[in-house]
Amino acid sequence: MSSVRNAVQRKNHKERGQLSSRSRLGLLEKHKDYVLRAKDYHSKEKAIKGMREKAAARNPDEFYFKMINTSTKGGVHVASRAEAFSPEEAKLLKSQDIGYIKHRRNMERNKIERLKESLSFMEDAGNRSAKGQKKSNHTVFVDTEEEASNLDVAKHLNTPAELLGRRANRPRTADLQNQTSLETSTSADLTSLRKERTRAYRELSGRMKREATLKALEQELMTQKNLMDKGGVKKKVGKDSRGLGIYKWNAERKR
Repeated sequence: MSSVRNAVQRKNHKERGQLSSRSRLGLLEKHKDYVLRAKDYHSKEKAIKGMREKAAARNPDEFYFKMINTSTKGGVHVASRAEAFSPEEAKLLKSQDIGYIKHRRNMERNKIERLKESLSFMEDAGNRSAKGQKKSNHTVFVDTEEEASNLDVAKHLNTPAELLGRRANRPRTADLQNQTSLETSTSADLTSLRKERTRAYRELSGRMKREATLKALEQELMTQKNLMDKGGVKKKVGKDSRGLGIYKWNAERKR
C-alpha cells in the first residue's frame, strides 16, 4: 500500500511569504534557511566545547616551541620568521632576482624597439606640409622626354590627385569608388591615423619608464650582491638621485 500511496499525486504545501504589513522586518525565514542557520550554530558550539575541554585537560608543565615562536597581535596569531639566511643563500636569491629582472627588462626593450619601428612608418598627414619636414620622392622612369612632360602622375599611380602627397596609407581610386565623399574619407583616415599614433606614443612612453625603473632596480640588486662578496677593497663615493649609496671597488688583477 505504501507504494500505491506514494504514486498518488499529493498537494504541494508551500511556505508563505512575508506579509505586506510586516515587510519592514525583511524577508521571512524559510525552513531551509533555519536548517542552515542551525547547522552553523551547532558546529560553532561544538568547536567551542572541544577547545574548552582541551584547555581544562592541558598539562601546566607542557612545552612546545610554538609557545615562543608565535605571538598574537590584535587577537591574530603571527608566526615569527625562520632563521636568517646564510650569506650563500642570500646571494643565490639575489642572483635569481637579478635574472628575473633582466628577463623582464629584455622583454620591455624588445617591445620598445618594435614600437619605434612601427612609429617610423606612421606619418601625421595633417602636418606633412610643415616647414622643414623631409619630403619623399617617387621616381618614375619613362623612355622619352615627351612622355615625361605629358605624364599624369595621378593616372599613373591610380590614385586621386589630392592624395599624391602621402607617403603612407595612399588608397587607389578603385578603393574609393564606394565612398560618398573623398574629403570625408580623407578626414576619417587622418583622424584614425592620429589616434593610432597618439596611442603608440603613449604606450612607448610608459614602456620606456618601466624599462628605466627595471634598469635602476637591476643596478641596485647588483650592488647589494657585490657588497656581499668577500674580499675586495671598496669605498663609498657618494649617493645617487634616489639616496642610495654609490660604491667603487679597487681594480684587481685576475690570475
